[in-house]
Amino acid sequence: MASYWGKHIHISVFGQSHAPAIGVAVDGLPAGEAVDLDKLQTFLQRRAPGRDSTSTPRKEGDVPEILCGLAEGRTCGAPLAAVIRNTNTRSKDYSELRDKPRPAHADYTAQVKYRGFQDVAGGGHFSGRLTAPLCVAGGIALQILARRGIHIGAHIRSIANAEDRPFQPLGEPLEVLDEVKRASFPVLEAQAGEHMRAAILQAREAGDSVGGVVECIVQGVPVGLGSPMFQGLEGQLAAALFAIPAVKGVEFGAGFEAARMKGSEHNDPFVMEGGAVRTQTNHAGGILGGISDGMPILFRAAFKPTPSIAQTQRTVRLSTESETELQITGRHDPCIVPRAVPVVEAVAALVLLDALLDRNADQI
Repeated sequence: MASYWGKHIHISVFGQSHAPAIGVAVDGLPAGEAVDLDKLQTFLQRRAPGRDSTSTPRKEGDVPEILCGLAEGRTCGAPLAAVIRNTNTRSKDYSELRDKPRPAHADYTAQVKYRGFQDVAGGGHFSGRLTAPLCVAGGIALQILARRGIHIGAHIRSIANAEDRPFQPLGEPLEVLDEVKRASFPVLEAQAGEHMRAAILQAREAGDSVGGVVECIVQGVPVGLGSPMFQGLEGQLAAALFAIPAVKGVEFGAGFEAARMKGSEHNDPFVMEGGAVRTQTNHAGGILGGISDGMPILFRAAFKPTPSIAQTQRTVRLSTESETELQITGRHDPCIVPRAVPVVEAVAALVLLDALLDRNADQI
């Protein structure tokens, strides 16, 4: 089992949902970068559990302990390592899942691949809990990028059948991005958020769950990040986004809607704006040929409904190779989408920082 990523920025996520701690090691950060730990903590709180009626009741402080890699508040060139202590676990809630795997969860595939030696408590290393240390690394990357004029924001585009307004393809005022980050429920239109919350609470009352879509925009990206084919910026982002548990689809710009458009509709006309080449529209989502074109990078990630629901489900008992039923206990999100918003931002930041280093070697 290996959970590492990156070409210039190398991250390795470790731990399990109910282990004493989870954490991340980050290698390759540029030296001399200031890290605002208060700002990092604020970012982590957006993902943390137990702070809203629409999320799991499990409460965790999610306060990172920076073990190394900082000196007097700045990156020192050495690998940075951070841990987050798990303080509120109930491992007994998961005792039977080794023999009776949850539908749509990794219980069965993990059982086969790791021959029963995997940690099943809380989903082990497959848990969304592991996105907390991912946000530590991504939160630091966000601060580094912001100092270079690259700003990343995300919001809930939809949950069930409720939809928020989309980001403007040509970019949003930074005040809008800041406002949605401060919101208790990350949407652009408050009424849309109320409809989404109602859908989540209705699913919870029915012992069910719902999924949704997170939309993300990256503004201030210079032209030239990425490469064609296998190192394309879209491919790098998609690969990292699919590492987030429950992501089942990723699209850029017009996305799948492009398949229903004509070339004359989808093509983004080039224009001159303030002495720079821009495009009139942004159906490409800011990437052409795997390389950033200077327009905002716009993408969406689709999240499936939480597999752990309170309704009785059909499964199998692996020890007897027989069909049976499963009643899941424990504390689970009826919808993970609201808490996934900062995770998407974190992943995008790591990919963009890595791409920036790839273009400029060690000088960014």
